[in-house]
Amino acid sequence: MSNAFLKNLVGKLPSEYVEFADEGLDADVQDFVDTGSYAFNAILSGSIYGGFPGNRISVLCAENSSGKTFYALSAVKYYLEQNPDSIAVYFDSESAVTTQMLQTRDIDPKRVAVIGVATLEEFRHNVIALLDNYTQEPEDKRKKMIIVLDSFGMLSSEKELRDTSEGKDTVDMTKGRIAKAIFRVLTLKLAKAKVPMIVNVHQYLQQGVMFPQAVPAGGEGLKYACSSLVFMSKSKEKDGADVVGAVIKCKMGKSRITKENKVISTRLFYESGLDRYYGLLPIAEKHGVITKVGNKYEFADGTRAFEKAIYKNPKKYFTQELMNKIDEACKLEFHYMTNKPEKEDTDEPLANE
Repeated sequence: MSNAFLKNLVGKLPSEYVEFADEGLDADVQDFVDTGSYAFNAILSGSIYGGFPGNRISVLCAENSSGKTFYALSAVKYYLEQNPDSIAVYFDSESAVTTQMLQTRDIDPKRVAVIGVATLEEFRHNVIALLDNYTQEPEDKRKKMIIVLDSFGMLSSEKELRDTSEGKDTVDMTKGRIAKAIFRVLTLKLAKAKVPMIVNVHQYLQQGVMFPQAVPAGGEGLKYACSSLVFMSKSKEKDGADVVGAVIKCKMGKSRITKENKVISTRLFYESGLDRYYGLLPIAEKHGVITKVGNKYEFADGTRAFEKAIYKNPKKYFTQELMNKIDEACKLEFHYMTNKPEKEDTDEPLANE
C-alpha cells in the first residue's frame, strides 16, 4: 500500500492522472512493438526482442524516400500479428497508403482504418476524439490499438491554408505552438490508454548556423514530446550492378529508454522486405560474442563464415543460444544503466605513488 499520508494528500486532487509509483505508473513501458529488425529493436529498447515502446510516441525522421512508411507499416504488421484481436489507425497526410500496399505487406485491411488529415487542427480533433472514445470503453473490452501519423511535416495549419487561398505569402508562426499543444496532450493520453504511436516526419538541415544538424520538420513540439527520435539515412544495396534495396542507418537522436547517439544499420530489400538479422554482427563482435578473423566471423564452435554468407542463411548461424548472448550484449550496448558492480576500495598504493 502507498503511504497513507501521501494518498490522503494527493489522492483527492481533481486530476485524472494522479498515480502512486509503488502501484505502477502509466508511463511504465510494459510491452514493445516489434519493428521487424532485431538491431532496430535493440537500439529502441535495449533488447533484440523489444522495439517501439508500447505506450509512447516514437518518431522516424528521414529525407524523402528513405523507408519511413515501410518501417511504420512493418511495425503495424507485427503489432497486429502479436495481438490477434488488435486494430490500427493510420492518419495519412500524404495519401500514401493503399489497400494493395497493406495486402502486399501481409496486413489485414479489415483491421486498419486510414484517416486523411490535411491540417494540424484536423489531426488534433480526430486523434484526441479517438483516444477519448477508446478510453471510455471498459478496459476489459478494449482491443489493443496502434496509431501512425504519416507524415507530421506535411500537415498545414488552418491559418496557413487561409493565407494560401488568399494569396498571402506570409510565414505562419502558429504551427509550432499548435504542434507543441497537440503532443503535450497526446503524451499523457497515450500513456494512460497504453497505445503506441509512430510518427513519420521529414528532416531538413538547420539554417543560419555554422554547423547545421538534421532536425525534424514542423517545429520543436514533436521532438520534445516524443519518447524516441530516430534519424534515418540510406545508401544503396547492390547485387553486382543491380540495386536490390537499401542499407538504412539509424541514429538515436533522442531516447528515454536507451542511450542517445547510438547508431545501427538495417537493410531493406525491394522484394523480400526488412532483413531481420542485418546489423547484429557488429554488436556481437564488439562485445566478444563472436570474433572476426581476417574477413570472416568465427563462432563459438569454431565455424567461420563471411558476412554475406551469414546474412544469406541467418538461421544456420544465429542459433537461439547465440541470440540470447547478443541480447545480453545489446543491454550493455544500449541501456543507460548496466548494473556493473562497483570496484572495491583497497589500501594498495597506486603504481605511480
